[in-house]
Amino acid sequence: MPMQIAEVFIACKKEAHYSRELILPQPALVRVISGEMKITTAEHNYRFFSGDTVLLPRNQLGRMCKLPFNGQPCVVISLLFRRERLQHYYAFNQARQPAQHIHQPKQLDEHPLLKSLFNSLLPYFELADALPEDIAAFKVEEAIRVLRAIDPDADGLLGHFEEPGKLDLAGFMEQHYMFNLSLEKFSYLTGRSLTTFKKDFKIIFKNTPGRWLTMKRLELAHYLIFEKKKRPSDVYLDVGFEDLSHFSFAFKKHFGYSPKEIPA
Repeated sequence: MPMQIAEVFIACKKEAHYSRELILPQPALVRVISGEMKITTAEHNYRFFSGDTVLLPRNQLGRMCKLPFNGQPCVVISLLFRRERLQHYYAFNQARQPAQHIHQPKQLDEHPLLKSLFNSLLPYFELADALPEDIAAFKVEEAIRVLRAIDPDADGLLGHFEEPGKLDLAGFMEQHYMFNLSLEKFSYLTGRSLTTFKKDFKIIFKNTPGRWLTMKRLELAHYLIFEKKKRPSDVYLDVGFEDLSHFSFAFKKHFGYSPKEIPA
């Protein structure tokens, strides 16, 4: 494991596993079988344990950690709802709720239909070969029907196919600068072309996106290390750097001392 099976897969992490930035191009339904799953967004920190089920909206921006808990590895089952699958479904089934852009994970209450859905999936992962595509498609459609039956807001999330609208650039960047995204992804999530994103950014912040992002991330790292007493190795990923050596070099260049040194 993990054993990728098209739109349905199971993952088992025996050791702590820390993901980079998580941006799902499609909604996903995730069930924690054992262990702990953490999701950190700009607004909240979420923790999910055995038996918890969470619906993740598309373009969800955050970080995911899969951790052992009570001596058990983190095992999760995920179903991904591809756009074409959802569009085909809603072409024949009218949505009961207007489409809406939901930005945060939604934990679902336990329900016999949810339990039955995931229990029916577990035996498939004993197969040596990938789950046949037609069976995977059947299980994904079953998941759509289950969600519509137990959650009155499911259509609003699953039936939303619009691209991100033009957002308040200053507010979005101040809230999400610590996520290590490309400028192309930042521009997409704020509803702009890359050219318009750079132009608007320069007008608002009087700086280039690259320089501004580096400065903001280093300032946050400085606060976490010297005020919150966190170790550099525990900070660099959380503030948007890809590796510790690059972070240490940029930190020293900006502040004049390394992140391991306490200034006089």
